Amino acid sequence: MSAEVVLRGRDQERATVQELLDAARSGQGSALVITGGPGTGKSLLLKDASTAGFRVLTAQGVPAESTLEPAGLHRVLQPVADQLPESLRQATGLAPGTPPDTFALHTEVHRLLCELAAEQPVLVLVDDAGRLDRSSLEALAFLARRATDHRLAVLFTLEPQRGENPLTGLPVLALGPLEDPAAMEILSDLSPLGLSEDFAEEVLRLAGGNPLALTELAGTGELPPDSALRARLRARFHTLSDDAQRLVLLAVADEDLELDSVIRAELETEALEEARASGLLVLRGEHVELATQLTRSVLRTEVPVADHRQAHALLASVLDSEQHTSRWLWHRAAMSRKVIEGQADELGAAAARARRTGNYPAASLASERAASLARAPQDKAAHLIAAAADQWSTGKPRRSRAILREAAIHVRGQELRGLADFVRGGIELGDSVPGTAVRSLLKASDELLDSHRPLAITALVFAAEAASIAGDQADHATTAARAATLRRTDEPPATALMFDHLEGMAATFAGNHLAAGPALERTIRLATELPDPRSKIWGSQAAYVLGRASRSLELATQAVAAARDTGMTSLVPWALVYKSLAALLLDQHSISLDCSLEGVREATSMGQPNTVVDHLTILALMAALQGDKTTAVHRLHLAAADVTRRGLGRPSTFGSWTLACVDLVDNRPADALNRLRLLAVDTGRVHPGIKVMTAPHFVEAAVACGRQASAAKVLQQFEGWAVGTGCPARLALSHRSHALLAGAGPAADEHFREAIRLHRAGGTPMELAKTELFYGHRLRRDRQPKAAREHLRDALRIFQQYDSEHFVGLVRAELRASGDTIAPTRTAVAAELTPQQSQIAHLVAEGATNREIAAQLFISHRTVEHHLRNIFARLEVRSRVELARLLG
Repeated sequence: MSAEVVLRGRDQERATVQELLDAARSGQGSALVITGGPGTGKSLLLKDASTAGFRVLTAQGVPAESTLEPAGLHRVLQPVADQLPESLRQATGLAPGTPPDTFALHTEVHRLLCELAAEQPVLVLVDDAGRLDRSSLEALAFLARRATDHRLAVLFTLEPQRGENPLTGLPVLALGPLEDPAAMEILSDLSPLGLSEDFAEEVLRLAGGNPLALTELAGTGELPPDSALRARLRARFHTLSDDAQRLVLLAVADEDLELDSVIRAELETEALEEARASGLLVLRGEHVELATQLTRSVLRTEVPVADHRQAHALLASVLDSEQHTSRWLWHRAAMSRKVIEGQADELGAAAARARRTGNYPAASLASERAASLARAPQDKAAHLIAAAADQWSTGKPRRSRAILREAAIHVRGQELRGLADFVRGGIELGDSVPGTAVRSLLKASDELLDSHRPLAITALVFAAEAASIAGDQADHATTAARAATLRRTDEPPATALMFDHLEGMAATFAGNHLAAGPALERTIRLATELPDPRSKIWGSQAAYVLGRASRSLELATQAVAAARDTGMTSLVPWALVYKSLAALLLDQHSISLDCSLEGVREATSMGQPNTVVDHLTILALMAALQGDKTTAVHRLHLAAADVTRRGLGRPSTFGSWTLACVDLVDNRPADALNRLRLLAVDTGRVHPGIKVMTAPHFVEAAVACGRQASAAKVLQQFEGWAVGTGCPARLALSHRSHALLAGAGPAADEHFREAIRLHRAGGTPMELAKTELFYGHRLRRDRQPKAAREHLRDALRIFQQYDSEHFVGLVRAELRASGDTIAPTRTAVAAELTPQQSQIAHLVAEGATNREIAAQLFISHRTVEHHLRNIFARLEVRSRVELARLLG
């Protein structure tokens, strides 16, 4: 297997190493310690380093020589033995004699390599430094700390280890697990004949982002008997003390092991430190966990069954049967050699209690364990489907899918099929082609209608959401029509809300905004009264459609909190979509930016790529509305592949709108008009709700092209929506569009003035500034420079607050053309940073590099540099250190 394959997803780490080497070539020497567990690619990063122009000296940690001092230095310096002073030759065994003392040895090594670096850049590569003899490692660490100002670079690789670390104080590059896309690329490269989605998901789950694990699991999904990784894990376990081994086996037996249980098991605290240093265990808060799922898989087979039963017995003896009922029941069952009647039912009841309190992880574990003890196939299936639903609720779709696959062979009857299809459809809503989710959810609705009617209606609402994401109006209308035939007169509030939501959204997508209003109003009212997060999300969406942005923002905020409080964390990224959109409608870009950045992170961690794309396209639109075309295009590029591959109509429509805004920023109105005309005629899958929102930009582009007539129909549709909803922000945009179409004269003045009034009433400062810019331009052209300047100065202040440099430039040009000579300069701007500047400044203060900031905010490296220059100027600081001190 090539290094290039294993190093997939390590682009940032490779760039860090390359930057260090480039700096060393120019005389800015430094060192780096690359850390990570077995198989993470540490050694390959060393081999991948570009050594052109360097004199390369190497050392490899070898267990057999770890106590043979100074074996490591002997290896490093052997290639330059003829240039060594006599003292170093004696110290390294290359010549007989008495070696110098420790400090003298260190300084001799430093002096020699600095002299060599003066002739030619020197690169010292120390692989597996933890196995190097102590004397050599201390000498090389001494050298590494003093590499500055020399053409010298020192790279170490180091696995987690116990005890004092001689490399403390050196910069560290930690190799974490690979992201799923990079891991999937490796797996695909290793499987040229293709692989099933189910197999790939299971391998990704087990490998946990470890490149070596991926390569060894790629064949059968299990580590082969001669696996290098299996041997390393086995060796690590067997080198532990008895107490540390027992502690590791407790973590194998219990995925929710608390530190308190370890203490009550009377295991020595040194055992925990020993197990952590081995890399087999990690401590997260008050919980003791195995480092990877693969560790559990290997140790379950490598350790005798009797030892595992002893671990279960120990846990059963220390857990409180009341406080930890489901876990206590499981360990009591697992320590026995036979299944006791009723244990599966007890665990199922415990799972139900945990589920009611929002403890879905505990509920899932209890259900899985109940399934392992159940005898009847339908009982096994019911417990497994419940466990899969719990995993889905907590944002773990991969694990949920794996459990569903296990359940499939036991499923009997329509009800169980419906429950499985509901969970599967919910997962597909977040991570698959939306059309696939629609089919699964409609099937689930039919299967559950007799036995679980509220769940069947929920499946219909989810199917409609999937159709909305796809931009498939026909599927949405069909789903809503099916729901309408099922409605009764005495629906409970939660079910009534779902019917109202479907009715109102279907009418909206059909362009019948007046008919949509009453149903959406009822949805908002019920969402206000109901506590569950789904109702809050649907209420927020209804309020957004009606233009009640503040109400939408409030309900979405409540939805995020309710999702976290109830343990249904998989709903958080979805709720953040509507919170971000509502904030954007209010021109509260800071809130919108924070929501969508958080949404991308949460959705990525929960395996919801469709929601990731939603947030990326919202972020792109936000940048375009601010006139930042570089960032807008960069963010769209990040989302483009998934938009096409998954057929995501809603993000695609956001993307087209964003690119039209970019065309307008670039003064290409004809391109913007053509792009928006394609949306207007419904080419491909276009989201009708978003399409109508693009009308103000359609009008702007059409007027700039002298095509006023073509904008009339589009504006008519938008105006019908604005009037139907009564939203001040949308009515303001409607009046602005009428003003642009009117050109000049009293009618245009009246529309502009009304637009400005409505912008202020609706609290949308950014759009207010754009309207005042348009109005100021028109007044200047009509030879009313004084009136023009009043509006333009207001616009300038707002654009400066939003850091919208493009629009600031346009306004200043208009002010100059209107005879203004005292336009405010940047120093007159309030000292507060813009939302994006604030994000960047705080990341810098936390020590993030420009590349890391660019990756977190989904902007380009150059954009980060540009913002940093502005931040330094605005805050009057000269360096990152001063900025960190100021914000600390």
